[in-house]
This record gives sequence, structure tokens and C-alpha cells, in this order.
Amino acid sequence: MTQTTEAVDAAATAESPSARKPRVRIHRAWFVAAVTFVTIIGAAAFRSLPGLLIDPLHQEFGWSRGTVGAAVSVNLALYGLTAPFAAALMDRFGIRRVVAVALTVIAVGSGLTVWMTAAWQLLLCWGLLVGLGSGSMALAFAATVTNRWFTTRKGLVTGILTAASASGQLIFLPLLSWIVEKHDWRPAAVTVALAALAVVPFVWLLLRDHPADVGQKPYGAEEFVPKPAPVQGAARRAVTVLFSAVRTGPFWLLAGTFAICGASTNGLVQTHFVPAAHDHGMPITAAASLLAVIGVFDVVGTVASGWFTDRFEPRRLLAVYYALRGISLLFLPLLLASTVHPPMIFFIVFYGLDWVATVPPTLALCREQYGEDSAIVFGWVLASHQIGAALVAFLGGVARDVFGSYDMVWVASGALCGAAALMALVIRRRPVGAQVAPA
Repeated sequence: MTQTTEAVDAAATAESPSARKPRVRIHRAWFVAAVTFVTIIGAAAFRSLPGLLIDPLHQEFGWSRGTVGAAVSVNLALYGLTAPFAAALMDRFGIRRVVAVALTVIAVGSGLTVWMTAAWQLLLCWGLLVGLGSGSMALAFAATVTNRWFTTRKGLVTGILTAASASGQLIFLPLLSWIVEKHDWRPAAVTVALAALAVVPFVWLLLRDHPADVGQKPYGAEEFVPKPAPVQGAARRAVTVLFSAVRTGPFWLLAGTFAICGASTNGLVQTHFVPAAHDHGMPITAAASLLAVIGVFDVVGTVASGWFTDRFEPRRLLAVYYALRGISLLFLPLLLASTVHPPMIFFIVFYGLDWVATVPPTLALCREQYGEDSAIVFGWVLASHQIGAALVAFLGGVARDVFGSYDMVWVASGALCGAAALMALVIRRRPVGAQVAPA
């Protein structure tokens, strides 16, 4: 009788909810990554608009393409130069506050453009305000979230968050190009402002600065990581980290390759592809749709690059990415026409897979070389990316004004990508177990 009772009790215990295997809960880090993804998508609206503004502003105000390109150049330069300070500000004031303020500044800058009548106002609104706001929403944001919330899967998460910008481009480019063509450029600027404002509540209510804020360990960590105290002197720290990094060879190679990356993407294709295609008789909506399709394959390429970065040598990945990009740009002048044909579609797919695939391996090399300071170092490397983009955004417009076409710019950018491939191969590896000296 006793044995029977014990057997029944054991069976009941085995079937009881407390004895069942607990359900696997999704780690909070993935929710934070999801909010970050949505935030970057919403902020991508302002990155989709500059290439669509060149011809409308030229026609309405008579401003040269070089003048409009100068405003875009200021925007891109500030986007990069603000990034390292934004990473330090996130350490001081928290991710949520910095990002919410940045989105608000973007909305104000974009909204004010509808009343501008002079070129200096374009420089102030789109160049200064949107540049400063977007710099705080730069890839340093994704790097900070990844470093704080993830111990494993960093390459994959970096790829996903980087792809968010391309996803936003996919969403907003066709919409904004349709608005510009049907309703002028001012409603498009208002759309950008509203998109930035719409994301602010999500950031404020759902984003958290550190796993310790919700009593959890970073994803993949074995031990609980306490939240560090706010870092005083954010600007001083950003400059100190820079002075420490510039004394190392890998920094200059990473900065140089990423400057070429920016020159051949944001500065060249994102800014000048639509007007270049329009020069060959292609409608603006068709050209913008092609640029949006680049965003589709950019998502695939960037996520795949993050997966590759977790498994393969990042230096070799960078060399392959830059070499392939350079080859594709050399062929682009032969492909531009008034209609979309199969060779152009092949270019769009090929180039799209490579668009920002360079980010995960570049960030991985920053982590390898600079440890805890890697987010700020990556911010400075990103600054070089945007300086390269700014130079080509301006010089590309000047070249179009002087030579009447963009052909020389495409070829020069292709050659630069070849140089970047060689630079990536000579970045030295840090010996296993070597300590990274803090700045």
C-alpha cells in the first residue's frame, strides 16, 4: 500500500506544473534589439531624401548641384563627427535620452526646410540640425546596444541592426520619390519629420540602457554584469580615446578603408545615383525604386556578413567586399540608360549585397583591437566613413556641373575600392590573449 501511494505521489509530482520543464523565455536583449531596429528604420527616412532633393531644389531655386551637394556634405560630415561623442554621451546620460533628443532634432531640422528660401538655410536645417541629430543615431548607437546587451551573437546582431537602415530605405525611398514627383519636395520633408517624431515614444517607453536595469545578464553571459556608473566628461573621453587610437596602425587602416566605404556608398550612390539615372532619361520614381531594391539586398547581405564575421577572418571578408564593390562601380557607367534592363538589375542585386556588408567585420576588428573603448573608436572610424561620403557628395555634384556627367566619379570610386581591399589585408591581427589597454 505504501509503495502504491508513493508511486501515485511520484506520478502526480511528475505531472504537476512545478515539475515540468520551464518554458524557454526570450531574453530581453532581443526585445531591445528589436526596438533599436525599429528606431533605426524610422530614422532612415532622413537618409533617403537628399538624393531626391537635388533636381527639385535646382529647378525651384536655381541652386547648382554643387551647392545642394555642399549641404548634403555638411550633413554627412556631421553625421560622422558627432558619432564618437554620441557614444560617449550614451555612456554618460543613457541610450534612451540621447536617441530621443536626436530624433527630435532631426524632426525640427527637416520640418524647418519647408520655409527656406536661401541656400544658407538649407545648410543650417539639413546640414547642421539633421546632421547633428543623425550623427547621434549613427552606427555607434547599434554598437553601444550590441556591446551592452550581447556577449555572444554580436556579429549577427550587428548585421541585423545595420540592415535596419537599409530596411528603412526600402520603405521610405519609393514613398518619398512618389511624394516628390506628385506633390513637390516639401511634403516629403514633412514626412521625414513626422517619421522621426513617431519613433520617439517607442524609444522612451521600450528601450533600456543596460541589462542590469531589468535585472538580467547580457545575452550569452555567464555572470550578472552590474550597470557601470555614469561616465563623467563624455567629450573628454571621446577625444582621449581618439588620441590613444591614432597612435596605432590599425586605426588608420580601419579609418582609411571606411572612408572609402562611405565615399562609394552614402556619398556616391545614395546621393547621386538618382540624378545620374535621371540624366540618362530614367524617371525619378524608377531610379528611386532601384535604389530601394538595393536596400532589399542590403538587408540580406549585411545579415549574412554578420553571420560570416562570427565564423571567418574579418580582414579577408573586408578585402573581398571592397574588391567586388570596386568592380561593380567600374561597370556602372555602361549600364545607365532611360529604361531598366537586366544588366542594371544585376548591378543593383550585386551592389546591394555589398552595400554595408563592411560594417560587421569593421566593428569586429574595432572590438579586437580596442576592447572596452571599441564603441567610441568605431564612432571615430565612422566619422572617417562620413568624411569620405561628404567629400564625394560635394565633389560628385561639382564634377557633374563641370563635366556634364558622373562617369569619372564612378570610375574613380571603383579604383578607390580596390585600394581599400589591399588596405584591409594588411591590418595586423592582435595576438590571442593580448590585453587591450584602456584609453
